[in-house]
Order: sequence, then C-alpha cells, then structure tokens
Amino acid sequence: MLLRALAALMMVAMMLFLLNSYLVYGRGGAEFSQLLARLGFSSAAPTSQIPLQGYLQWLSYALILLAAPLLAVATPARSLRDDADLYAAFAAYVIRAAYWAVLLIGLCDMLISFLRVEGFLQTVTGNHLAIQLGRPIFRGTYVHYPLIAVALVMACFSRSLGFIYLAILVVMAEFQVVVSSFVFSYEQAFMGDLVRFWYAALFLFASAYTLAHEGHVRVDVFYANFSRRGKALVNMAGATLLGLPLCWTILLQGMSSKGASLSSPLLGFEISQSGYGMYVKYLMAGFLIIFAVSMAFQLVAAFLKNAADLRAESPLRGNMPD
Repeated sequence: MLLRALAALMMVAMMLFLLNSYLVYGRGGAEFSQLLARLGFSSAAPTSQIPLQGYLQWLSYALILLAAPLLAVATPARSLRDDADLYAAFAAYVIRAAYWAVLLIGLCDMLISFLRVEGFLQTVTGNHLAIQLGRPIFRGTYVHYPLIAVALVMACFSRSLGFIYLAILVVMAEFQVVVSSFVFSYEQAFMGDLVRFWYAALFLFASAYTLAHEGHVRVDVFYANFSRRGKALVNMAGATLLGLPLCWTILLQGMSSKGASLSSPLLGFEISQSGYGMYVKYLMAGFLIIFAVSMAFQLVAAFLKNAADLRAESPLRGNMPD
C-alpha cells in the first residue's frame, strides 16, 4: 500500500507540475513563492496582490496531492500489478495521442507551407486568413491545437501506437526530398522540416514503448545470471536512481521559469528562421515533455511490477501466496 501511495503521489505531482507551469507562465497564475510571501511564511515582500483564483489554484493542488495517496489506502484490494497496468496504459495513451498529433499536424502544416510558398494560399483561404496563417501564434492556436484535440480523441479509440507507419512516413518524406532535389531541382524549407519533425517524434515517443517491451539495449554482463529477485532489485534501483531523476531533471530544468528551454519556445510559438518553413519548432520542444512524462509513467509501472515480483504477487490476482 505504501508503494502504491508513493507511486500515485509522484505521478500526480508530475502532472500538477505541468499544469502549474502552464497556468503560472502561460496564464499569469500565482507562483508559490508569491503565495508564501502574501501569507507571511516568507521574508520576501509580496510583489502583487494575489486574486482569489490564485488561492484556489494552490488549494486544489494540495487537495489533489492529498487525495492521491488516500486513494491507494482506500482501495486495498488493488494489487501492485493493477496499478502498474494503469500507469502503463496511461503512458501508452499519451504516446498514441502524440503520434496522431504529429501525423495530423505534419501533413496539415506541410500543406499550408506549400501553398504559402507557391502563392496559392490566398486563393484557397482568402487574403485575411492567409496573412493570419503566416503568424505563428494564429497557426498554433487555430490549426495545431485543434488537431491535438482531435488526436486525443482518436487515441481513445485507436489501440495501435503506429511506430511502423511513422517510420515509413519518415522514409517516404526523406525520399521525396531526395527525388525532388536531385531530379527536379526543387527544394523548400518545409520539406526538411517535416522529416525532422517526424524523425524526432519517432525516437522520443518510442522510448517508453521500447522500455515496456524491454527492447532497449542492455549490456548483460552480470544481469543475465541474476535470480528473478536480483533482476527485480536491479530494475527497481535503476528506475528510482537513474530513470525517474532524469525525467524530473528534464521537466524541472526545462519548465522552471517562463524563459526556460522548454517553456520559452512553447509559450512563444517559436519557429525556425528558414523563412517559409513549417511552424512546428515549438512543438518539438514539447517532444521532450512527452518523452519525460511517458518514460516516468512507464518507469513507475516497471518499478511496481518488479516490486510485485519481490512480494511473489500472483500475476493474475495480485495475491501473496499463503
């Protein structure tokens, strides 16, 4: 029960950290340091008046963090494997949604960029909309975000992660770049942007899936000769000491402030300086967030499964033997 409570607390804390980063740096929410200063728990002078929604924001965080371990206590019949399967399923859903998103956004943004380069965009959309589509914030808000919402819905019904299909699309995109460049002497910035967009997604999103199927390269100098208990201890130590700290480091370093390496491009809809290329550079910064979150959930799932092995928990019912 303690392991289940700690796992729930860590995963909820990670999701709340992402939500808080968006609310504070993207929507002007109240920072925790400001709240402490306003309540008199910090010697720093409060910088501004905190509205009621700021207090409600942090109160809701505290209640959710408290509810996460209490839920584990309230469901004693659930086994470690049950929770592990839940976290693994969530990681798989995140990856599915991310794959659908990069597929839809890649095709749509490439089409817009092509029409814009060739001067057809005004004919298709009209002059005003064509100008708006040339603004990163407009294209991100009214084209990319709705496609991400569609991807989230599609991921609920599609159980395929699509690694093979995305790999084929990467090869096809690179092949058309080569053919158009060397055969027809035609090359535009968006063509290379599409390859990099899909290629980065393929490798970053596949990491958690590969971990779930133990497909990562393992140097089995000692591990192969360990007992089942020894392997479980090694896997739990690796997830706790190496895997999860890496995921948290990515998020804390990349989203600790508005100008951090991940927050800044996402909030500013950063694009490349290639002129009429695709407007997806800011989304590629988000790939690291997807990587960190999906890997963290999968690592926690692996930790709980190995803990279940240590407790000799039944794979079917989650009970300890008599």
